[in-house]
Amino acid sequence: MSKIIRHDINEEWAHSGIVEAGDFCFLNYCARNVDGTIEEQINSAFDEMEERLKMAGLTLENVVQMNCLFKNIWDIPVMEKVVKERFKGKYPARKSIQTEFANSEGLLFQVDGIAYRGD
Repeated sequence: MSKIIRHDINEEWAHSGIVEAGDFCFLNYCARNVDGTIEEQINSAFDEMEERLKMAGLTLENVVQMNCLFKNIWDIPVMEKVVKERFKGKYPARKSIQTEFANSEGLLFQVDGIAYRGD
């Protein structure tokens, strides 16, 4: 088995931002700009996802699955617009979920995902 490599480690929260395991990379929740609009938060979350993917030598094109969490599920069309702009036709499988975010007043969106390194 390949070595497991962890990046973007946060000791306080006891998690890794991205974990490489074989041909797959697992990204935990990406969220930023919690005071911004829903579109700003979605773009910022994908910015964070891109930064973590770069740690493993990957891009958004390598993302094969995403879980998208919303404060308001009716914001899905905004996310779809951003996904079209950012993923340029290389869309991952995805699931959208509405949730109450713990300890974050302004958070409207966060995303996690799985990326594939293979050919």
